[in-house]
Amino acid sequence: MWKRLKDWKTRLSYFLQNSSSPGKPKNGKKSKQQTFIKPSPEEAQLWSEAFDELLASKYGLAAFRAFLKSEFCEENIEFWLACEDFKKTKSPQKLSSKARKIYTDFIEKEAPKEINIDFQTKTLIAQNIQEVTSGCFTTAQKRVYSLMENNSYPRFLESEFYQDLCKKPQIATEPHAT
Repeated sequence: MWKRLKDWKTRLSYFLQNSSSPGKPKNGKKSKQQTFIKPSPEEAQLWSEAFDELLASKYGLAAFRAFLKSEFCEENIEFWLACEDFKKTKSPQKLSSKARKIYTDFIEKEAPKEINIDFQTKTLIAQNIQEVTSGCFTTAQKRVYSLMENNSYPRFLESEFYQDLCKKPQIATEPHAT
């Protein structure tokens, strides 16, 4: 059990250092390295109040991603994040290319990160990307969100790693000599 927890912490540490999050430069421009500060137990406890609280925290999101990776289902959060980025895209050309990338990465049969959605939703998306709009993936994104919220999120909250984050540090007291 300790080895599993240690592996979890190692993965999270590695993930936080090598995260491909929006703060990292993609075009060779120098920018400040994104740093993550371990949350206080109180902040970590907020994540249990609502799934959106977890997703709104950079550290919480990174911890959840590492947890999903340990459960071999990180494609769900990756898809959800790709859809969030997609919805913010203004350029029609970029919107179209991002839609194709999301489709080939997550939706089409045998996609490298294929998400688990029903056939009707896949068919709807295939039709939607013929004339791309920012809502092409809304139905699938809502289903994946619901899946994470109802399945992965409760398991994350029960995980030893999350429970450790919520513990207040114990202050060691030395016995006084009399």
